[in-house]
Amino acid sequence: MVYTRPPAPGELALVESFCNTAAFLHGTDALADARGAGAWTAEQGFGAVGLDEAAAARLREVREALRDHLEGRRAEASRACLNAESQAVLGPPRWTAPDRVPHLDRGAAAGADGPIAAVLAVLAAAEIGGRCDRLKVCAAPECRWVFYDRSPANSGSWCSMDICGARRKMRSYRGRRG
Repeated sequence: MVYTRPPAPGELALVESFCNTAAFLHGTDALADARGAGAWTAEQGFGAVGLDEAAAARLREVREALRDHLEGRRAEASRACLNAESQAVLGPPRWTAPDRVPHLDRGAAAGADGPIAAVLAVLAAAEIGGRCDRLKVCAAPECRWVFYDRSPANSGSWCSMDICGARRKMRSYRGRRG
């Protein structure tokens, strides 16, 4: 499958990229093991953070909690995961720059803490600033790809109208025809 959507703007691209480390339609997961998770973190600029299998599992857990959150699922377990991770890896907001924008302290995080802190700091700032509502999860349950909705009415449902949207419309059509 080829996704033709451009990445989310600015720092939201990190959140989108993190969520899309699993491509369910292809059965691939960049965070499936420590080696893959290490490659993804290095690709994102976190350097060689030395991840083990437990760290890779933690990254996967945060990713799925984040997808649930973006999808609007009200799962208590997802909220608990995001809250616990935020408390563990993020400091309180600090006003340090002349731009009058508070920044969340990501600290000198090691292992999985660095990528998790970066993703959660971007997400928190985007949600507080009202810039996160266009970051969506594909409505196809077998896909769940995260995309940035650039439609004028912010009404996009599918990561790709040509793939997931067409499949859903065809299923609906066949269901009506009997």
